[in-house]
Amino acid sequence: MGIIMNGVTGRMGTNQHLARSIMAIREQGGVPIGDGDAIWPEPILVGRSADKLAALAGRFGLARWSTDLEACLADPAPQIYFDAQVTSARAAAVRRAIQARKHIYAEKPLADDLDTSLELAGLAAEAGLKNGVVQDKLFLPGLRKLRRLVDGGFFGRILSVRGEFGYWVFEGGWQPAQRPSWNYRKEDGGGIILDMFPHWRYVLDNLFGQVRRVVCLGVTHIPRRVDERNVPYAATAEDAAYAVFELDGGVIAHFNSSWCVRVYRDELLSIQVDGTDGSAVAGLWTCRAQHRAVTPRAVWDPDRAPGAAYREQWQDVPDNQPFDNAFKAQWELFLRHVAGEAPFSWSFLEGAKGVQLAEAAMRSWREGRWVDVSELRL
Repeated sequence: MGIIMNGVTGRMGTNQHLARSIMAIREQGGVPIGDGDAIWPEPILVGRSADKLAALAGRFGLARWSTDLEACLADPAPQIYFDAQVTSARAAAVRRAIQARKHIYAEKPLADDLDTSLELAGLAAEAGLKNGVVQDKLFLPGLRKLRRLVDGGFFGRILSVRGEFGYWVFEGGWQPAQRPSWNYRKEDGGGIILDMFPHWRYVLDNLFGQVRRVVCLGVTHIPRRVDERNVPYAATAEDAAYAVFELDGGVIAHFNSSWCVRVYRDELLSIQVDGTDGSAVAGLWTCRAQHRAVTPRAVWDPDRAPGAAYREQWQDVPDNQPFDNAFKAQWELFLRHVAGEAPFSWSFLEGAKGVQLAEAAMRSWREGRWVDVSELRL
């Protein structure tokens, strides 16, 4: 199964999609399907830099790479187009892939805005093409354990969800930044709301209930940064966002998302769920829980040092199964979907919902009010 992989010279494209997904699938002998057969992915690396592509192909022992996307799309052999470019370049390339009648798998967000996302979803559906958007957080070990608790009724009635995400991204100059400079320029599709709120949408929708409305404050805490060429630039996009979401059933979710926070938690993402019968805290890998029957009696006493080691009173949720790389797990499902072997739930329309929430959050920030997600057309 030929796959045109556009944008794989970037950090995410190289590490998660090429090395840990497609190449890992090849190393295991393909994706098993019925009657002992397997889907064997044949990647074609596409990008703007011939030198980077040649080096990447050499590193992984791949024969095919190109800087000519149009020629690759005109080739009838590859069945799938994959896009991991910067957000601002994605929509135009996806349109061309639809015109070339390729099945399409894309990184999120699908586009910069909801109207374009819906347009792409409609065009793909009209052409009868299979399509999907990366929603990797659902396949993380920590969140899969959390899902197990939800499905098992562990929480009773869920009351609230609290998410903490982020880390300190160096400003550049004295130490190189860990993220590309375009992330901090609104004109280039940057900003933490468009980057992270599509994630929060599918996590909340799939685990706890549909998002109904949002109130959000975005902030540019660090207004000037230094780019990859060591040139100072103005940060025109928000580098932190603080949001409250109301979900179906009255569940309240509060998420802090920041590239200006130093980590004092076990993992870069932490999600705490509190319910009438129990609570749990999940990260990328781990999940710990505390049932109502073993909840300690906490008493406010500012005059004495705390005697209880609260974190030690939580229980690890066991793995109970092997967990594969989250990106690889979803890639395998999409390949099986293209082969007609399995359904795939995370379509362009699901991706559009994430962009919808980002737009609602930015509108809330501008107007200083709650915004019903239903106010935006979907």
